[in-house]
Amino acid sequence: MKIEGNIEGYSDRDLAKKFKQLQPSADRKSTLINQDFESLMSNGYVIIKGLLTQSQCDEIKAECLPLMVQKGRNEFEGQSTQRLYNVLAKTRCIDKLADHPRILGLMDLMFRPNFLLSQSQVINILPNENQQAYHYDDSFYQISRPRPPLGAASIWAIDDFTEENGATVVFPKSHTWDGHQRPTSEKVIKAMMPAGSVIFFLGTTWHGGGANVTKSARLAVTHQYCEAFMRQQENYLLELNKETVKTLSPELRALVGYSVHSPFMGMVNGQHPLRLLNE
Repeated sequence: MKIEGNIEGYSDRDLAKKFKQLQPSADRKSTLINQDFESLMSNGYVIIKGLLTQSQCDEIKAECLPLMVQKGRNEFEGQSTQRLYNVLAKTRCIDKLADHPRILGLMDLMFRPNFLLSQSQVINILPNENQQAYHYDDSFYQISRPRPPLGAASIWAIDDFTEENGATVVFPKSHTWDGHQRPTSEKVIKAMMPAGSVIFFLGTTWHGGGANVTKSARLAVTHQYCEAFMRQQENYLLELNKETVKTLSPELRALVGYSVHSPFMGMVNGQHPLRLLNE
């Protein structure tokens, strides 16, 4: 018996009849995004300034700080660092950071279609916090290095990031390292940037939160992303109820998992998960 076709062609097809894959908007393609992508792939990170206004940063602070009552559970999370989890169930004020076109445009160039949001956090580094242990974010995907990244992350400065208040530290070109290389202090740089800026880096780039030796807190928002075929860190399908999902933008709905990676990864009862919102 002759079998027509091949699995490669089948896997690339969008089989949905009603809920077709979202196509990237026009503002996710630009010369600036291409330039950012070149820096990202060369250095393992890129800093983009001026994406948020001061009033937008103030709005995020006013909305998020009253929700931040939990400190880190261990030294890695920071015992003098406040962390807000399950953010998308609690506030809409950081949605525009998760689906910002300058970030999604980079993701379009780096990952396959239907990439996912892996987790979101608001992080407030309090005075006297120590330097976080150096790490790379997609290390839980235990595949030998060097390798392409399977995740990526944005850290948005809601306060100014300074040398003294806990600016993220990053190791240029560490995304190219093998599994034996480790960071040393002489190779590190501090991502100093004004409020409203973002540092975006590959999941294979070594980095860490800086020490805060000032008397003021340093607030940031982070969103991590992953390839469509990798497991997310947050289980958004359990965290977010249907009514909350209905308030998200189409892009953010797809990012949290209300999407299908061809041909049928993410299906519910053999159908597109968006059908659940109409039940």
